[in-house]
Amino acid sequence: MKTFTYNDIEFSVAKVGSAWDITRQSPGGASALVGGGLFAGLSDADAEARAIGLVKTVYPVGVRTVGPDVTHPNMIGDLKIVGPDVNHPNFIYWNKDSTSFAK
Repeated sequence: MKTFTYNDIEFSVAKVGSAWDITRQSPGGASALVGGGLFAGLSDADAEARAIGLVKTVYPVGVRTVGPDVTHPNMIGDLKIVGPDVNHPNFIYWNKDSTSFAK
């Protein structure tokens, strides 16, 4: 079984038969199954690399920003203030694997 930490969360990759299971370890000691029966027939190194890629997709690190509500403008007296038309929320990624501050 291999363990790795991503976004301050501990994960483990364990071989079960010819496939691999990914579990998430909580600080309290409980575990949750992220994915089971994955990557059948792959070597240890390949399965671990794919597990890390899958975890980074399932648990993204970033900040979600949502644009202004254009259907309800802000009123200041008779003046309507309407923000830019943002139909889709944005997700800002950065190149760090953790949300915690550097120690």
